[in-house]
Amino acid sequence: MAMQGTLRSTLRQTTIGSNSRFSHASSLCFGHRTGRHFSSTAVNNKQRVVILGSGWGGYGLLRSIDKERYDVVVVSPNTYFNFTPLLASTSVGTLEFRAAIEPVRKYAPALTYYQAWCDEIDFKRKTLTCMPATRPVKSEVADPTTQEDPKEEVMDNTPFTMRYDKLIIAVGAYSQTFNIPGVKEHAHFLKDVKDARRIRSRILECFEQANQPTMSDIQRRNLLNFCIVGGGPTGVEFAAELHDLLQSDARVHYPNLARLAKITLYDVADSILTSFDRSLVKYTEKTFSREGVSILTNHHVERVEAGKLFVKERGEGQPSPGSPQYCWLTDQISAIRSSRLEYSLYTNDQLNVIIDDTNEPNEDVWAIGDAAIVEGAPLPATAQVASQKAKYLVSKLNKLAMDKECSKPFVFHDQGSLAYIGNWKAIYDRSSNLPEGEKDKFMSKETGRLAWLLWRSAYFTMTLSWRNKILVPTYWFLNWIFGRDLTRF
Repeated sequence: MAMQGTLRSTLRQTTIGSNSRFSHASSLCFGHRTGRHFSSTAVNNKQRVVILGSGWGGYGLLRSIDKERYDVVVVSPNTYFNFTPLLASTSVGTLEFRAAIEPVRKYAPALTYYQAWCDEIDFKRKTLTCMPATRPVKSEVADPTTQEDPKEEVMDNTPFTMRYDKLIIAVGAYSQTFNIPGVKEHAHFLKDVKDARRIRSRILECFEQANQPTMSDIQRRNLLNFCIVGGGPTGVEFAAELHDLLQSDARVHYPNLARLAKITLYDVADSILTSFDRSLVKYTEKTFSREGVSILTNHHVERVEAGKLFVKERGEGQPSPGSPQYCWLTDQISAIRSSRLEYSLYTNDQLNVIIDDTNEPNEDVWAIGDAAIVEGAPLPATAQVASQKAKYLVSKLNKLAMDKECSKPFVFHDQGSLAYIGNWKAIYDRSSNLPEGEKDKFMSKETGRLAWLLWRSAYFTMTLSWRNKILVPTYWFLNWIFGRDLTRF
């Protein structure tokens, strides 16, 4: 699938769903508005490289691109990079929020950063139309626990245009709602550290409300019934982290309430963790069953209302037990929209975007991360894929800057998958990329504490800054000694 010479899209920061990501995108026309043209005050002969997005793809690129040879400009509504594998931990207090983010501006002044959305790309003129993502100074103070679309707050800003010589589109994806009524209004998503903050605040709010002396046990059970939709790694890890919270700190701080809490994991597929080996899935299901986490596969959510989750398999109009806490952790959909493109940008094997007008790759435009699909070789929308694409493109761009040959295609190297399943246990799987006779070799599939050590070691190694390499194990240690901080503020 290809795309037109001019792409009109709204690339929005995730508020309903991120990797430091962007959410719903729709076609916009700014013909009635007056924009301003961006021009750098610096005089240089460097080619301008514009990076859209600050997720695994965009941030990985901006960290390592040769800033001495390129004039690097980053456009993203997020001033930070989300370390998405740790969001589930931050949402229950295992880690603090700042341990899961990296600031974009730490690389200034070697690059220029604008907190903005890109609303239009004109490939022929090599220009971008961007909308500032900053709230007007005179507007009211924002409530960090709300889930309103920030785009609505900045529509009075003046758009600006800028030129580019080379463009990298790395805007990510947002969680699919499948057009199910009520999801955006009543469910929480987990794609951004802001989402994790809302979820943590909501969990603690439910416990404090349930602790009121006027509440009956039925009302308390309803308040503490946590429903998670999506049986992928994110949904499973959040269920595991929430289970740890309920079985440890909640029992200490709310001894009469923890026994009333319930976790239910819904998925439309016939199994959770469909990308993992079947033996690991069975191990996870047995572990969850033993720990009291309910798994309901082959269940279709029809609509969501305040305090009600309507599931098809329960019969017409029969809601699940009431709960104000829903987490929607389903598959992702690209943050890009155009008249001919429904879900993702298609690229060649060197990650150049394929343009619809000519059905040929644009030599100056690349797409990486969850918003891009390599034509004929689709890959999962994971941080691992986005990170490897960023490394490939960094090498390619740095060679181009030195006029070196760089025609080698992108090749993904699967390093395996990890998922935390609670109570210091995890699963690890890299058997899918091994020959049939080697799938049961040592370290091809692991469970329990050994896999948990691999899980923690991997994410400690993957943290990008020395600051977070210190913060993450420090918070893990403090949590182990003193427990989670359940203060709500």
